[in-house]
Amino acid sequence: MMRRLATILLLVCAALVATPARAERDARVDALLDRLKAARDAGEAEALEGQIWRRWIEAGSSAAVSLVVIGAGAMQSGDLPAALGLFDAVTVQNPDYAEGWNKRATALFLMGALEKSAEDVARVLALEPRHFGALSGLGLIRARQERWDDAIAAFDAALAVHPFLENARKNLEALKRQRGDRGI
Repeated sequence: MMRRLATILLLVCAALVATPARAERDARVDALLDRLKAARDAGEAEALEGQIWRRWIEAGSSAAVSLVVIGAGAMQSGDLPAALGLFDAVTVQNPDYAEGWNKRATALFLMGALEKSAEDVARVLALEPRHFGALSGLGLIRARQERWDDAIAAFDAALAVHPFLENARKNLEALKRQRGDRGI
C-alpha cells in the first residue's frame, strides 16, 4: 500500500511540474450537447454521450488527463483515498478543468462527504452548466440528503440536457412516485 501511494505521489508531482493548466471552451462540445438535446433515440444519444465524455476528459492538460485516468482506475478498484488524492492534485493545478472537479465530486460522494461533493458539483456546473453527469450526481446527493425537491430539480435539469439519461430518468420517476405517495 505504501509503495503504491509513493508511486502515485511521484506521478502526481511529475505531472504537475511537467504541464501547465489549460482552460479552453471546446465549441465541438457545445455542438455535441446541442445534438444530444435533440437526439431522436437512445442509440443516437449514446453515441453522442460517448463523444461528449471523451471531449470533457480530454479538455485538461495531458498531465491532468493522465491523473484523472489513473484516479478513475483507483476509484474503480475501491481505493477512494488514492483517487481523491489524485483528483485533489488535478483540481489544484487545473482549477478550470471541469472533469477534474467532477471526478473529485464522485469520489467524495462515494466516501459519504455529500456537502463537499455538492461543492465540487457546483464548480463543475460553473465551468460547464450542461454537464449532465454532474447534474445527475447532484440529484443523487440531494436524494441521499432527503432534499427531495432539489433532487427532482437536478434530475429534471440533467434530462433537459440529455433526454435519454436512463438512471436520471429512473431516479426522477422514483422520487416523483415517492413524493406522490408520501407528500414530500
